[in-house]
Amino acid sequence: MKLRLCLALLVAVAGCAAPAATPGATESTPTAAGPTPDATGTPPESDAEPQADRHHPESDAEPQADRHHPESDAEPRADRQDPPTDELGWEAGYWYDDPVDVDQSDGLNESERSAFVARTMARVERVRGLEFERSVPVELRSRDDYRDDAETPPASAWNEQVWEALFLVGEDRSVAETFAALYGGSTLGYYSPQSDRVVVVSDTETPTIDRQTLSHELVHALQDQHFGFPRATTRDGSLAADAVVEGDATYVEQLYETRCRDGWSCVPRPADDAPGGVGNMDVYVAVYQPYSDGASFVHALRRRGGWTAVNDAYARPPNGTTEVIHPETYPDATPANVSVVDRSNAAWSPFDRRPQADSVGEASLYAMLRATGRIDGSHLYSPTGPHRRLNYTHPLTTGWAGDVVVPYRSDDGHGYVFRSEWETERDAREFAGAYRAILGERFDAVRRSDADARGTDVYVVQAGPYADAFRVSRDGTTVTVVNAPTVDALDGVHRREG
Repeated sequence: MKLRLCLALLVAVAGCAAPAATPGATESTPTAAGPTPDATGTPPESDAEPQADRHHPESDAEPQADRHHPESDAEPRADRQDPPTDELGWEAGYWYDDPVDVDQSDGLNESERSAFVARTMARVERVRGLEFERSVPVELRSRDDYRDDAETPPASAWNEQVWEALFLVGEDRSVAETFAALYGGSTLGYYSPQSDRVVVVSDTETPTIDRQTLSHELVHALQDQHFGFPRATTRDGSLAADAVVEGDATYVEQLYETRCRDGWSCVPRPADDAPGGVGNMDVYVAVYQPYSDGASFVHALRRRGGWTAVNDAYARPPNGTTEVIHPETYPDATPANVSVVDRSNAAWSPFDRRPQADSVGEASLYAMLRATGRIDGSHLYSPTGPHRRLNYTHPLTTGWAGDVVVPYRSDDGHGYVFRSEWETERDAREFAGAYRAILGERFDAVRRSDADARGTDVYVVQAGPYADAFRVSRDGTTVTVVNAPTVDALDGVHRREG
C-alpha cells in the first residue's frame, strides 16, 4: 500500500516522518503529520499535517563514538527470573539490563531483532516510567522501498500561499515536491498508529537498526498507547503540539544514550550510510524546531513537575512555538488575537475552507528571516539551553505576539494578507524594516514612488519565484503585508483602509 505524505501545515512534524509544520506518513492516511480537526472533531478541508505517522528525522544527535565496537555483555545474573506478570522494565523475556547477543555486521536475523526490540522496549519503559500496554511490531525497510512507496499528493493552493508568504517555497516548485525530497532522504524511521507498528528505514544492503531511531519510535508507540497525539488547526499550533510529542521522544532518546555512555551495555550503532544532505535546508529549519526545542521544553516541564507534568502537556499542549522556544512562559503565554477583515473586491475571495486563515508563529518567522539573510546562518548552530540542538531565539522574532495569514484567490492568480502583532512598536518597526530589506535587497524589488500613505510602501519583485507586488505597512505594533500578482490587484485582495 502506498505511503502518503500529507504535506500541509506542517509536515514533519507531526511526525518523525520526517522531521512539521508544517510540520508531521502512514498507510491508511500516511503522512508526516496529519489533518487536524475543527471544533466539531471533523477533519477540516485543510492541510494541517495529519498526525498519522510519527517520523524520526536524521539529526545531529549524540556523539557516536561506539559505532564500530561490538557489544560485550556480562553473563545474565543467575537469580534473575521473569516476572509472573508484566512489570516496568521487562518486556518479552528481557529485563532492561539483560545482555543480548546482537551482531549487526551482517544484518539482523529474526532472533536478534526480537531480542533487540524487546530489551529496547524494556529500557524505554525504565527511562520514561510508563509501561507498554501491548507489544509493538518493528519492520525494517530499505530507503529505496520507502521512497517507492511514499506517494505525495499535491498540496492545496491555500497551503502553497502560506509557504510562499514565508519565502520558503516559491512559485518555481510545489510544497509537495519540496517535502517529498526533504523526507525521502532524511527519514530514519516512523511509527504508524493505524497499524501500531514501527518502521525503521535502513540504508545498508543488509538492513540494520540504529538504537537511537528504535528508542525514539518506540516512545511514539508508548505515547499512542497512553495519551494519543495532540492536534492543532494552525501551523504554529501544530509545531507546538509536535514539540510535546517529538520533544518527549527525543528527550527519552537522549537519556537512553546517556545511559549507554554511563553504564548500560548497548548494541553499537551501525555505520552512517544515509545519503548526505537534507534537501531544502531552509524548509528543514522550519519543520525541525519541535525536534530541536521540544526536548528542552520537556526537560523544563520535568524539572518543574516530574514526568506527571510532561504527561499533562498532552492534554494541554503549548499554544504556539513561543512557549516551546521560551518554556518559562508555558502555560500562560497566549498569542494575540490577530484578525483580518475581508476587504477584497468581487474578483477576489478567501478560500472556501475552515479555517480560512493560518498562523505561522515565532519559529517559522525565524526560519523565514534566516532563509532570506536577515538572520545570520551561523546563529542557528548556537543552542542556548540543555537538550536543545539548534537556536531559534533571535531579537528579530522574540517580540512576536501573534499573526495571521489569509490566502486569497481569483481567476487571475493568488495572493494573501499577512498580518503580525508585536509586543512593542520597536519590535514591529524592526520586523517591518527587515521585511522591506528582504524585498529590496534579497529579491531586488522596485519600490513604487507613488506609495501614498505614511508608513506604507509598495514593492514589485520583477523576476524569480516570488515575482509579485507587495504592500507593506505598519500601524503601531501591527505590521500588514498584502500580496498580489500586480500592483493594481493589491486593492482587490485587500482595499486600503481610510
